[in-house]
Amino acid sequence: MIACDKFFNIFKDSEIEFFTGVPDSLLKDFCAYIEDNSNNHIIAANEGGAIALAAGYYLATGKIPVVYMQNAGQGNAVNPLASLTDNNVYSTPMLLIIGWRGNPEDKDEPQHIRQGMITKKLLDLLEIPYQILSDNIIEAKNCVEAAIKFMKEETLPYAIIVRKNTFEKYEKKFVDTGYKLTREEAIKIVVDELDEKDIIISTTGKTSRELFEYREERNEKHEKDFLNIGAMGHTSQIALGIALSKPNKKIYCLDGDGAVIMHMGALAIIGAQSPENFKHIILNNGCHESVGGQPTAGFKIDFTSIAKACGYKKVFSAKTSKDIKEKMKLLKSCNGPALLEIKINNLSKKELGRPTINPKDMKKSFMEFLVK
Repeated sequence: MIACDKFFNIFKDSEIEFFTGVPDSLLKDFCAYIEDNSNNHIIAANEGGAIALAAGYYLATGKIPVVYMQNAGQGNAVNPLASLTDNNVYSTPMLLIIGWRGNPEDKDEPQHIRQGMITKKLLDLLEIPYQILSDNIIEAKNCVEAAIKFMKEETLPYAIIVRKNTFEKYEKKFVDTGYKLTREEAIKIVVDELDEKDIIISTTGKTSRELFEYREERNEKHEKDFLNIGAMGHTSQIALGIALSKPNKKIYCLDGDGAVIMHMGALAIIGAQSPENFKHIILNNGCHESVGGQPTAGFKIDFTSIAKACGYKKVFSAKTSKDIKEKMKLLKSCNGPALLEIKINNLSKKELGRPTINPKDMKKSFMEFLVK
């Protein structure tokens, strides 16, 4: 494996100093090292935004930036890569570091399989040259130097694909949020307050995993929940589509701060459509905890004011068990769209499992429950 500090120093020695992107579980150690050791690092709202941010940096400085992402984020990045940085447009160099989830050689979750299969194909389609990063530091240095040479000569993007277990473990500096509740504890309180026929649409990552485990703990079926195990940032729009189509059902969107920020324009669409049965819950821990704990802007913005400005009828906030129980009663009784922001800490259990039911089977039972 490659030590994060040694890999970081390759960029430092090459006078590459600007980093942006969206954290990834395969890159989490290197991303955490960047967060702790770089003075020129911005965690972007989404991968497309990171490409644009890097382009702006290059235009202003003439220096090559680095953009990191999980391969699931390639879709978000395709538009600016094809219409902004491409050779037919502004021919803008930047180094893409892409975590290869769903690598056909590795066992992975269903939501990563297709993306893993097309990771290299998308780069080929965009005519972006790439290498797969070696876990040998000398070979990795050669890889980065070759990429830099190409970018300087051609003024075009270049990609480095990173496989699982490429980087050595790096312990990120712990940041205490100041809030007592974990996400798992907050989810349990929310679920306990819901009625028998209420529907939950849960966001990507540990939120859906913790919801699944709690249903198991309660010896319940999973038919009332749609676990959005992929498509980060789109959970609220899935919930909106259901809420508008099933006005007789109460729809609870269980979201995360990073996911909401990724596609925040969704709040405006929800407010404009104004479904009375739509209840939005944001579990805000101020970080991308599912992929390593790198910070979001979650604690620097006011979700409740933003939602209200977008047309939500009622907004609430909570940070303790008592708060959640009280605000859940208000959330349940009011007409939506309504939002409850719950501020929590950034801790979760290490032995957290994953859903054990096939996604297609879960979809089938969920659709059947919706018509009851």
